[in-house]
Amino acid sequence: MAIRSKAWISLLLALAAVLSARAEEPAAAEAEAVLTLDVDSFDEAVAKHPFMVVEFYAPWCGHCKNLAPEYENAAKELSKHDPPIVLAKVDANEEKNRPLATKYEIQGFPTLKIFRNQGKNIQEYKGPREADGIVDYLKKQVGPASKEIKSAEGVAAHFDDKKIYIVGIFKEFSGTEFTNFMELAEKLSSDYDFGHTLHANHLPRGDASVEGPLIRLLKPFDDLVVDSKDFDVAALEKFIDASSTPRVVTFDNNPDNHPYLMKFFQSSAPKAMLFLNFSTGPLDSFKSVYYAAAEEFKDKEIKFLIGDIEASQGAFQYFGLKEDQTPLILIQDGDSKKFLKDHIEADQIVSWLKEYFDGKLTPFKKSEPIPEVNNEPVKVVVADNIHDVVFKSGKNVLIEFYAPWCGHCKKLAPILEEAATTLLSDEEVVIAKMDATANDVPSEFEVQGYPTMYFVTPSGKVTSYDSGRTADDIVDFINKSKETASAVQATATASGKAADAAEKTEPVKDEL
Repeated sequence: MAIRSKAWISLLLALAAVLSARAEEPAAAEAEAVLTLDVDSFDEAVAKHPFMVVEFYAPWCGHCKNLAPEYENAAKELSKHDPPIVLAKVDANEEKNRPLATKYEIQGFPTLKIFRNQGKNIQEYKGPREADGIVDYLKKQVGPASKEIKSAEGVAAHFDDKKIYIVGIFKEFSGTEFTNFMELAEKLSSDYDFGHTLHANHLPRGDASVEGPLIRLLKPFDDLVVDSKDFDVAALEKFIDASSTPRVVTFDNNPDNHPYLMKFFQSSAPKAMLFLNFSTGPLDSFKSVYYAAAEEFKDKEIKFLIGDIEASQGAFQYFGLKEDQTPLILIQDGDSKKFLKDHIEADQIVSWLKEYFDGKLTPFKKSEPIPEVNNEPVKVVVADNIHDVVFKSGKNVLIEFYAPWCGHCKKLAPILEEAATTLLSDEEVVIAKMDATANDVPSEFEVQGYPTMYFVTPSGKVTSYDSGRTADDIVDFINKSKETASAVQATATASGKAADAAEKTEPVKDEL
C-alpha cells in the first residue's frame, strides 16, 4: 500500500481538531430521526432517495460519539425541509457491513458521504460537524449545483469576495460545453459555489465584453480572475485544482486560510514548506524570496506553504520537527521522501530548491534510536528496525502506530499491555508500537489517524486491524488470524517443490 496523499490524513485530523473543536456531551436518547442502514437495506435506501447523507461510523469511535447528537439534531431539522433531506448511518465496523466500507473506501471514522441522484454521484461531505452548520450546509447542497445569474444585482446573492466562485459564461444553456460544466458543478458542488450566465457583464470582475463559452474563476488571492476556454471535463478539473489554491499557502491562525491549508495537505503533489517565527523572525525578507521562488518554479509540480511555528505545532508534531531548527524548509515528495534544510538563510532558498529539482539532495529518514533495552510486553519499534521486527522476525506482529498527544492512544495503551501480557507465552506473537510522529512510517502501511493498527503474518500478509478495542478482542483476533510456524513451513516447502518442478520441466520449443 502506498501512503502518498493519504498519509497526510493523520495531520489533517489533528488540524481539524485545532481549527474546529466543537464536540459536546451526547444528548439524551430519543426516537431517532437518523435512518439506520445495513448491507441489506442500503441499496434500496439509496435508490429511494435522490439526495441522502450517510455516516459510516464505529461504535467505539470517540469522534463518532461526539458527532451523534449533532447529527441527530440536524436530521430532525432537515426532516422538515421540503423535500425532506435524509440523514442515515451505517455501522461500518459490524462484520456484515464491511463490504459497504470497502465499496465506498471508508478510511476512518466517522466518514460522511453525500449520495446524489440515487447514488450516481457520490461526494465526500466537507461541511461542519455541529447541528446548525450541518443544516445550513446541506440546504445549500440539495439545490441546483449551479445557479443561473440573471443580473449584476443577482450575483450579490451568490458571490462572497472571500471565497472561490466558479462561473460558466455561455451563449446558450445547451451544448457540450454547458453539459460538461454542469457535470463538473454536480461533482464539485460540495467544494465550491457555481453559477452560470449568458452575460459576462453581470460578474463583478473580469473582462465584461468576453463571449462564451468560457469558465471564470473568481478568487480572493493571487490573480483575482482566471479564465479558461477548455471545457474538457478533465481539463476543467485540472484548471480548478491549480487555480483554487494560493501560490503560497499561509499556515497561521487566520481562519480564512484554513480551507486552503486543508486543500494543500490533501494534495498528492510534492510539497515545499518553509517554517519560521512570524513574530520575531525576519519574516519580510524570507517572504519576498519565497514568493519569488514560488513564481520562478510555478511550472514545476510542487506546492508551496509558509508557516508560523506558533500556529503549526500540529505539523511540527507530525514531522517530528523542533522549533530550534527554524527557519527551516522541508519538502515531502509524492513518494513520501523527505528533504530538510534547517537553519536556512533567505538567500539559500532558491539554490536549495534548484538542487532538489536537479535531484542532488539526499532524502533523510526520521527515526528514533533503536532501544537498547526492549523487554516490556509491548515492544518499541522505530523506523530503523521496523522491517527487522515486523517483516523479518518470522513472527505474527500486531503493530500500533500512535501519537504521544493522542487521547485515544493513551486509552489504548493499557489495553495493548494487557493483551501483550496475555500472549507473552506465545513465542510466535509480538505486539509492538511505534511513535508515528517521531518515525517515518514505511510505505507498506497507511496511517490515516491515531491510533492505527496492522497485523502482519510471517508470510508477509498485512491486514488492517478494525476489530474491537478490548484486550479480549485483540487476543481473539490474533489467535484467529495468526500463522503457525508449521503452516508457514508447509507453505514454504510446497512453494519450493513447485519451483523445483518448474525447473525440471522440459521447455516447450517452437519448431518451424
